[in-house]
Amino acid sequence: QAQLVESGGGLVQAGGSLRLSCAASERTFPYFVMAWFRQPPGKEREFVAAVNGNGAGTYYTDSVKGRFTIFRDNAKNTVYLQMSSLKPEDTAVYYCAGRTGVVRTTYADFSSWGQGTQVTVSS
Repeated sequence: QAQLVESGGGLVQAGGSLRLSCAASERTFPYFVMAWFRQPPGKEREFVAAVNGNGAGTYYTDSVKGRFTIFRDNAKNTVYLQMSSLKPEDTAVYYCAGRTGVVRTTYADFSSWGQGTQVTVSS
């Protein structure tokens, strides 16, 4: 399992932007599928976006398509989530997750998790 550390969360007004980062300690990072999940207050953890090992394949939940971009820098062992046009309903704790193998979008399929970073979008 990789150790993952997220950063970049904070408070932003609706319509604003934030970039989340997730640094991995795993030297085999390029072989990991990386994903972002989020957990809104009082709700279940939900899939946001995923990227395959070489960065060529990206996947998004419908509610963030066109607003969020996931990308990775394998030289830095880091995956990012660029969030734009933020809405109050994007408020959540955002988690970085990793797994080996094929891309999955269910949190039970991921074995490595970060501690989470809070994103709050004010209206």
